[in-house]
Amino acid sequence: MLYTVVDIETTGNGYKGSKITEISIFVFNGTTIIDEFTSLVNPEQNIPPFITNLTGITNAMVRNAPKFFEIAKKVSEITKGTIFVAHNVNFDYNIIQEEFKSLGFDFKRKKLCTVRLSRKIIPGLSSYSLGNICTHENISINGRHRAKGDAEATTELFRRLIERDHNFTINSFLNPKSRQATLPPLLDKKVVDNLPETFGVYYFKNLAKEVIYVGKANNIKQRVISHFYDKKKKEQTMCMETADISFVKTGSELLALLYESAEIKHIYPKFNRAQKRASEAIGLFSYEDQKGIIHLAYNRLKIAPNPINKYYSVTECRKHLELLCKEFELCPKYCHLQTNVSSCFHFQLKECKGICCNKESVEDYNIRVRKAIKSVGISAENLVIKETGRSENEIGFALILDGIYQGFGYIDTHQSQQLKNPEDYQFFVQPKKDNRDVQRIISAYLKK
Repeated sequence: MLYTVVDIETTGNGYKGSKITEISIFVFNGTTIIDEFTSLVNPEQNIPPFITNLTGITNAMVRNAPKFFEIAKKVSEITKGTIFVAHNVNFDYNIIQEEFKSLGFDFKRKKLCTVRLSRKIIPGLSSYSLGNICTHENISINGRHRAKGDAEATTELFRRLIERDHNFTINSFLNPKSRQATLPPLLDKKVVDNLPETFGVYYFKNLAKEVIYVGKANNIKQRVISHFYDKKKKEQTMCMETADISFVKTGSELLALLYESAEIKHIYPKFNRAQKRASEAIGLFSYEDQKGIIHLAYNRLKIAPNPINKYYSVTECRKHLELLCKEFELCPKYCHLQTNVSSCFHFQLKECKGICCNKESVEDYNIRVRKAIKSVGISAENLVIKETGRSENEIGFALILDGIYQGFGYIDTHQSQQLKNPEDYQFFVQPKKDNRDVQRIISAYLKK
């Protein structure tokens, strides 16, 4: 069996935008290097200074080097019929594949990753970077972060892994039915094998055990594996950092959606983009002052007593108040839109009838305030949305009281039969914040 051990240096602009600046390929039969191809490559784009500082490859060095299309035939021929081997193989393989794709050709080879092999055959290292493993194994690297130096060191590492492979690990990695080749290099196959095929939320974690992504799934194992096959730059970058995966079963899709939304806002993971906005709900409420004038005011929902309506930003609330002021000729001073004024600016424009400067009676003004409150028409229903639980003897539920999402929870099926009113469920709920995202999730569910 022949292997081609490959290392490339790039312009460092991610999978899609990155171009090769140097490539080195060692043809290896398992014991001896039998051929080699190394070349600088003109990337046809600027090399960023931080990449030059890392690799030592400058724009001047590659200016007269061959472009990739000029060496593509050689790369294709030397790797044909071999196993493509690299440290973090998906990185090198995907970029070379993209270079061929840009020329209109397919590049497909069987792959082996020396990171994953090392984790199996040399367990217990604190890091499986090429530099760390080579230090541990006393393998010298003649030219770190240059293609030839790294490829030569990777070849020697691979030779030692073959020598110690008493459990036929390499054969299992090459088995087409094995998931090993497609798994992220830092992730143990057992982690994926132990994932359940049910509703829930899953967490991708890096080597430092930090959560870098939270997702929801109807089938956790199936959804997690789908990330590994995704060709998007963000997905590939995320998978390269993933070293562990944990999960929480939810019993239903709705509860998975609600749990995921709450966790994203709580953890703020690196690779989640949607639902990161954690704006707290704003409540519109009314109160009567010492003069008997009814005020309309707003505050955070948990502080606002008996809210008339709820919003998900102060701006949204103030805009609605401005519309109420205009429609019902209310005073901005007593709607808390204008502060520290003796009389409001709207009175000068004849849009306020003068309650703020004693030109209108309290009784007449309050009549219009009550009409405005009535017009808001909040949906203040109490609702329990019952779902399947995590086991046969359990139900899951989401709770809404006075139109406000309270959270979700689980309860024994027999015990749930004793609960007559939605209010009774609040003793079993996991409290969660109401916000625009959960309202959207619940609204979409109820429309179904």
